[in-house]
Formats: sequence, C-alpha cells, structure tokens
Amino acid sequence: MLFGESIIMLSYPVNLELDTNNSLLVTFPDIPEAITAGDDEGEALLNGLDALETAIEMYFDDKREVPMPSKPKKGQLVVNLPALTVAKVFLANEMIRQGVRKSELARRLNVHMPQVDRLLDPRHSSKLEAIEAAFLSLGKRLNISIA
Repeated sequence: MLFGESIIMLSYPVNLELDTNNSLLVTFPDIPEAITAGDDEGEALLNGLDALETAIEMYFDDKREVPMPSKPKKGQLVVNLPALTVAKVFLANEMIRQGVRKSELARRLNVHMPQVDRLLDPRHSSKLEAIEAAFLSLGKRLNISIA
C-alpha cells in the first residue's frame, strides 16, 4: 500500500483448504482469479505466488486496478508479492487512475511499446530506474524504505 509516498509490501491473505484428492486448494479472497493447489503447505504457498502473479497479469491485460490486500484474519497465512511486482502493481493502478494508456506512457518516456510492455509484466525483471522514470512521468515519486 502507499504510505505517504513509500511503497510497502503487499501481503495477500490466502485460504488453504484440503481438497478431495488430499491436496491443498489455494484461493485468495481479494483476488478470486488466483486459484491453485499444492501437495503441502510450502508447495501450496509457492504455487499461490505464481497464481497471484498470473492473476495480476490478467488485471493488467484487462486494464483493471489490482485490488489491495485485505487485513488477514488472526492466524491466516499470507503470500507476499516481490518488491518489483509491488512497484508494477502501483504503477499499473496509477496509470488506470490517471487514464494513461501504455502508448502514452511510451511517448512520455520516449521508449518503444515493447519496453512499456515489459515494464508492466510482473514476471519481467525490469530495472528499478525504468519504473522510477515511469512514476515520474505520472507526476509521482517512487520511495523505497526498509522496515
């Protein structure tokens, strides 16, 4: 979430339910499109991160804001998005709020469309400087803090 102008980690509450074949069904209350399974808790959470990133890609493709995580219930497990993915979620959400399309962002950054596509790909290892430049082109600053 944005705290002042700093980005803090996005931790999505996860539901793990024993499935009929003794695997764990993984769902996210805040991102219903993210569904997966795992043979044990560790695998379920790892697969949960992959499902979450896949769902985020769908939100990006559909030009829909990615919902922010709700507060986990006492004892509820969470899946933390990597910091780079968090920055991309906030970038995509800000573009939607401002009505800035990818082509307009490319124009503002003076780059080609494939570079903007990679910038909004949760699985691509974009350079932090590129994300920072994108935020600046939207009139925002990217601040990083360690807690």
